[in-house]
Amino acid sequence: MNDQSKATGSSQMAGSDTLDRANGNPKLDQLDDFREDATGEALTTNTGTRIADNQNSLRAGERGPTLMEDFIMREKITHFDHERIPERVVHARGAAAHGYFEVTDPATDLTCASFLSEAGKRTPVFVRFSTVQGPRGSADTVRDVRGFAVKFYTDEGNFDLVGNNMPVFFIQDAIKFPDFVHAVKPEPHNEIPTGASAHDTFWDFVSLTPESAHMVLWTMSDRAIPIAYRAMQGFGVHSFRLVNAEGQSKLVKFHWRPKAGVCSLVWDEAQKLAGKDPDFHRRGLWEDIERGLYPEWELGLQVMDEEDAQRYGFDLLDPTKLVPEELVPVRVVGRMVLNRNPDNFFAETEQSAFHIGHIVPGIDFSNDPLLQGRLFSYTDTQLLRLGGPNFNEIPINRPLCPFHNNQRDAPHRQQINKGRAAYEPNSIDGNWPRETPPAASKGGFSSYPEPLSGNKVRVRSASFSDHFSQATLFWRSMSEAEQQHIVDAYSFELSKVERSFIRERQVKEILANIDPLLALRVAENLGIDLDSTASATSDDSAEVSPALSQINLLPGDISGRRVAIMLTPGCKADEVGSLIKALESAGAVAKLLAPSVAALKSSDGQPMQPDGSFATEPSITVDAVFVPGGEYVLKTLQGDGVAKHFLMEAYKHLKPIALSGEAAHLASALGLEEDDGLVTGDSFDPLFTRFENALKQHRIWEREARAKAIPA
Repeated sequence: MNDQSKATGSSQMAGSDTLDRANGNPKLDQLDDFREDATGEALTTNTGTRIADNQNSLRAGERGPTLMEDFIMREKITHFDHERIPERVVHARGAAAHGYFEVTDPATDLTCASFLSEAGKRTPVFVRFSTVQGPRGSADTVRDVRGFAVKFYTDEGNFDLVGNNMPVFFIQDAIKFPDFVHAVKPEPHNEIPTGASAHDTFWDFVSLTPESAHMVLWTMSDRAIPIAYRAMQGFGVHSFRLVNAEGQSKLVKFHWRPKAGVCSLVWDEAQKLAGKDPDFHRRGLWEDIERGLYPEWELGLQVMDEEDAQRYGFDLLDPTKLVPEELVPVRVVGRMVLNRNPDNFFAETEQSAFHIGHIVPGIDFSNDPLLQGRLFSYTDTQLLRLGGPNFNEIPINRPLCPFHNNQRDAPHRQQINKGRAAYEPNSIDGNWPRETPPAASKGGFSSYPEPLSGNKVRVRSASFSDHFSQATLFWRSMSEAEQQHIVDAYSFELSKVERSFIRERQVKEILANIDPLLALRVAENLGIDLDSTASATSDDSAEVSPALSQINLLPGDISGRRVAIMLTPGCKADEVGSLIKALESAGAVAKLLAPSVAALKSSDGQPMQPDGSFATEPSITVDAVFVPGGEYVLKTLQGDGVAKHFLMEAYKHLKPIALSGEAAHLASALGLEEDDGLVTGDSFDPLFTRFENALKQHRIWEREARAKAIPA
């Protein structure tokens, strides 16, 4: 190894798979070298010159013109004028966090990838969540697919698992990706709507593209309005390839399973949050990590033999298809924990560059045509966004293992390369850096030797031709409530379509092929005549996949749930204290809310400081509501329109509500029927037990029909 390799290698290896022993978490040492804390430091120019006056430009006299020689002002304004970079064409709005991945079941039988090789081994990660359609300024809670991109800083190089919160996609071939994005983006004549698919061009495209039927159904389901990033599944979408040390290959689909369960907003709630708190998801991620409620996922693998690529009645290379877990179980191999927020949004979240082509030995690609096209697209887009081919040298994108090659120069070069030879082979620098044979320890990457043959053709495989059976499977696997939400979503979105022939085509040619009753229910809402299917019924004996329904994916606890405690003057201090203790013990978050943020006196005469007010922290920002008893609870809340709306809105959104002691009379006063989620009582312990059990259900679905009568 030459001097350059030794010096660079040792400094970079120091950050590889390093643990911060104080807390057992991975420490990104290499990134820490680029972090700055200016506390106690002098203000300087970019070249280090101390600045004496940052308030006034240099002038010719007190009222004279500004002088061009003011290098401080010119540097400051010039940098400001160039601060913005192009936003991502898709997935522009996002939030991210640092964390680690830990192996729980080594997968050495499947792959030689080092980061999956040893139980307990931890690898630093950086994870970015995003929406697809809207720009950076759009809202978090719009109906959309969510990106789920994970950068593993492994000791063999960076591995980017760039997926979504849905396991399939709209198209089968990458050549159609520009068409799809052009259709779903705001319409070009007026740049409307922002962050939404409810418009003519989207539905025109998907109604003419039957391969999109499955993914559109997912997007019309509750999966498209998740309650939080921590409550989303993640999927690699494509079939990838795992290769073990013996060179044996398996096809694999990657799954992220959230510890918090899979939960969603209701539509009215999502719309209101888009206006009242457009940062709802990114705020929730940030606050959870700051509180120590670290989001966690399991990494699971669905592993298939390549000779079984068409065994299941569909083609494993088709990205519009999923593999039902009842056919191929998910093997859990590790867990991921997010435990540190970025220090700077732009430097880390915005400049992070994910690339589906960033893989390590032991992971390879399949012939999925959408995957193949993505391998080109990601490099191309980063060249534009981040100003050139050195985007991998930006701190957030740099691998933590040594990296050496003969690539040189170009804009924003960070690496300072020593030596004279920037080519290979060479004899000047001892022919360093050198290739690593695949068979060596920590061997070099070697593509799987898949045999290929065939004529050059522009043809879609016949095995990709079934566009409806899995959409039917998804629809029939939904609970009654989930099916109703899908009907409501199609009805809402298609009502926004101006051209009636597009609406009719979507219902008659797409939905009718998924399920006749689905088509009929949507058609009735849109005034579309479906004579030929008016008497059609769904096949109740049809195949279903319970793993597709969110109803079956709840966590069984209330960790991370936010509970509003509605305070009033004279509220029972001991009850509030017991409630806070019980919630914290269960891992939930207590939010003390009151008519205003001013402190109020509780029953013991001591001041109690609210965290917010009913107006500033509306019910749509919490998961449940608890109203403690108290001398003035009825008088206070019945006389407060905002408080009454808070309770009635929580009821409308099917959230658990507990009314303690005197507060129980609020139910009849507001016309709210008691059910499994609206609980009352005088004794705290049994009341809290019932309340907690209701909160474990996420929503009280039995209430939904009568809740619709409550005004929005």
